[in-house]
Amino acid sequence: MSNSLAIDIEALTVYLEQHFAGFKGPISLEKFSGGQSNPTFKLTAWSGTYVLRKQPGGKLLKSAHAVDREYRVLDALKDSDVPVAQVYHLCEDPSIIGSMFYLMEYCDGSIYWHASLNEIDNNQQRTAMYDAMNKALVALHSVDIDAVGLSDFGKKGNYFSRQLERWLGQYKASELQVIPAMDTLGQWLEANLPADDGRLTLVHGDYRLDNIVFAKDTPEIIAILDWELSTLGHPFADLAYQCMGLRMPQGLGSIDGLRGVDRESLGIPTEAEYVEKYCQRMNIDRIEHWTFYLTFSFFRLAAIVQGVAKRASQGNASNANAKQIGGFVEPLALMALEIIDKEHNA
Repeated sequence: MSNSLAIDIEALTVYLEQHFAGFKGPISLEKFSGGQSNPTFKLTAWSGTYVLRKQPGGKLLKSAHAVDREYRVLDALKDSDVPVAQVYHLCEDPSIIGSMFYLMEYCDGSIYWHASLNEIDNNQQRTAMYDAMNKALVALHSVDIDAVGLSDFGKKGNYFSRQLERWLGQYKASELQVIPAMDTLGQWLEANLPADDGRLTLVHGDYRLDNIVFAKDTPEIIAILDWELSTLGHPFADLAYQCMGLRMPQGLGSIDGLRGVDRESLGIPTEAEYVEKYCQRMNIDRIEHWTFYLTFSFFRLAAIVQGVAKRASQGNASNANAKQIGGFVEPLALMALEIIDKEHNA
């Protein structure tokens, strides 16, 4: 973590003491390292330790960095079976520290960045951790959105149709050179779009290992983090997105997958086993159109990566490695086309 220089500590202290019952300074802030698009800080005060999550400074894209949506969904899930940090206060006044922010519970646990869980020294715990992720995803997709007040948290119906249209457009808008594999993949997705099956749940949008906090001494999940992309959508989008990440090779940028790894030797379930367990818990016989859901996840990620590369070419990307990131677009598309080819030749 690095120290924060841009936040007026004194103004923040005065504001929180006035608006959050029981809060007392003095305070110190340390910025969490990592790729959060919404800057996130460990806030240590006389009254306790918290997490502050804020919008970045400068001009923002419409609907991007919506920390108020994050606060809303976390608050809505506080009494559910979904493990989330408790939220304490949302400040929508940008004059306090320069942008909207919220304060939440500091969950003192462990975050893992390698899908192989190589920091864990026994297979039984790895198995239990993957099972805990599966259970948490089912809990999320089982939330009664009306009961928790999230029935208007996103558009309803035709989720993949809308998402495909969006990301095809985003990709073309950020295209720096023609990548035939991306064009081929996009055309296949358009031609194989499944009919809407009516499934509608709360979805996380970025469900992956490094957005999950585990207890330090057990495989229990104590919090799912980074709800910026959460909305109402199709539950299989989250499941396929996580499985896509597990299919990645090791060392592809910040993504560390399980391609070529002997899962059985590590106590980690195969994709088929993981999906089957999800289906059992959701009371689903099987998932039709799995190839579409999986390859759409690859296309979506590749389009996001292309957008980062485009911003880098214009000199306004926030990540120092943004120019290199553009080199991942074609490999992602090729991995998706390989899945399609295997499916057709199975």
